[in-house]
Amino acid sequence: MTSQAAKPAPLMVLAALGVVYGDLGTSPLYTVQVVAAATGGTMSRLAALGSLSLIVWTLTITLSIKYCIFVLRADNHGEGGILALMSLVGANRLNGGRWLLTAIGLLGAGLLYGDGAITPAISVLSALEGVNVATHALAPYVLPTAIVILAALFLVQHFGTARIGMVFGPIMLVWFLVIALLGVVSLAAHPETLVAINPLYGFEFLREEGWRAFAVLGGVFLCATGGEAMYADIGHFGKSPVRIAWYAMVFPALVLNYAGQVGNILATHRVDNPFFQMGPSWAIYPLVALATIATVIASQAIITGAYSLTRQAIQLGWLPGMRILQTSGARYGEIYVPLVNWLMMAGTIALTLVFRDSTRLAGAYGMAVAGTMLATTVLLVNVCRRCWNWSWAATVPPLTLFFAIDLAYFAANLIKLPQGGWIPLTVAVLLFGVMAVWRAGIQALRRRTPTGSYEKFVRLLRHDHVPRVPGTAVFLTRVQNAVPALLTQHVQHMGALQETVIALSILFVERPRVAPQDRATAKHIRDGLWRVTLRYGFMERTEILGCLEKIEVLKHVDFKHVIYFGARDLVVADRRDTQLRGLWVRLFAFLFRNTVRTMDRFHIPPDNFVEIAREVQI
Repeated sequence: MTSQAAKPAPLMVLAALGVVYGDLGTSPLYTVQVVAAATGGTMSRLAALGSLSLIVWTLTITLSIKYCIFVLRADNHGEGGILALMSLVGANRLNGGRWLLTAIGLLGAGLLYGDGAITPAISVLSALEGVNVATHALAPYVLPTAIVILAALFLVQHFGTARIGMVFGPIMLVWFLVIALLGVVSLAAHPETLVAINPLYGFEFLREEGWRAFAVLGGVFLCATGGEAMYADIGHFGKSPVRIAWYAMVFPALVLNYAGQVGNILATHRVDNPFFQMGPSWAIYPLVALATIATVIASQAIITGAYSLTRQAIQLGWLPGMRILQTSGARYGEIYVPLVNWLMMAGTIALTLVFRDSTRLAGAYGMAVAGTMLATTVLLVNVCRRCWNWSWAATVPPLTLFFAIDLAYFAANLIKLPQGGWIPLTVAVLLFGVMAVWRAGIQALRRRTPTGSYEKFVRLLRHDHVPRVPGTAVFLTRVQNAVPALLTQHVQHMGALQETVIALSILFVERPRVAPQDRATAKHIRDGLWRVTLRYGFMERTEILGCLEKIEVLKHVDFKHVIYFGARDLVVADRRDTQLRGLWVRLFAFLFRNTVRTMDRFHIPPDNFVEIAREVQI
């Protein structure tokens, strides 16, 4: 990844506009329309001003205060995201005293995958539906055009986004300037709309709506969708560019545009496509084109975020290894995960075909983000107490406010469950189950792997006069302080051993990156037998050859010609194990069989790798 310091601050702010704020920036396309639908398809003066007041104060409290001031401060060595936050508070296991925090973090991560399938569908549909303001003759072509755009978006992912990403920032800058201008022009004609800055309008509106207020809040919350990217992407841009972009451009542009939409509704009483209703008739088609490009950029950002989240989950031990392709030699964050890409493509296109328009799709949208934001707040309480050493007196007031707002929006989105809100929730629960089974299975597998002491192994070599042949062998092992079973079995079957033997363990730590001086530890046991541990963070590429070559005490080894040995375990059920039974064992065995091969995950030359199959009962 390119260093943040290598780029001038203005360019980093511009880049943040293109990546971080794509989803948030396109939310005006559908938010007010969904709120209007929740109020019965019409908006009285109180409904219009009250919904605007709720939108403005949601953006202010949730994003300007909670995320920009509090959450961005809770970085994990410069990285963000729900899994990074979970690791920061020491919640990375489903046993022990912090299992509940771990479960909350994993469910939040699972919700983001559901969000990743919905965001491209609702964004592209809402942009293309703008043509209905100019003519209804093109309405039959909106859905097929959206399908073509979405399919093309996913099909080009394997090329990487390095080149396209260079123009994301300027395009989104134009987008924010345009939506701000539309809002200013409308406000100039209807300045009375500005009274909605008074939060009492929002409270009065909710009181008048009664139980229907929950549906209204579910629509209002769409203005904050994409806000979690402010935290997830700080590793790419740094905190300052993210904050500057928000306060200087995104926040004012969004507020102006939402106010302009409401002002136009008060004047015309038209609630269909209120975003496009603000523009002059001659600008509809250019606006649709610009909005479509902006929504594709927003979709690209959420897809890239899903790739990064997958790599973090794999290296923290929550998902099986997958094929991850590096699409840029200069930027570490430029990756492509084929399995995730195809699953998201299938989900996005299926959702588009089933729901067919953005208003109906809004029923499935928001649940994922509301759940993730609520999980973030719960974890943030622990950050305040555990990492910042705040007293309860300092922690309770702001976090209570954030929790109350997040809980209200989460509850509001719960009523969307029959309309599609169950989709991201189901995805999250299924992924949580997969993560829990994978972690439990790996732990059971480690318990079943036979090991022995190095001292006993060396005595055995000497006692049996095992011949030592020229060359170097590296045995990959999950255990760090014991002789790997693969090594002892190799000696038993081959009756000989290389002159230099390295038992290599790969350890993933709960921080994004490991300093070069802490990367490797090597200890010479005796008689040419070495124990080596390589440590990686959850944001790093695990290319072990280059790391081994840098170990000073092993400079005599030509690692380009060593033989690597790895085990390919065949998992079968053991009835004596009470932790994994029946279906769970079969699920873990299926995941384990289909995990990426060791040589691919650690970038070992295939000509130098020997994989040995063995049966392991769990």
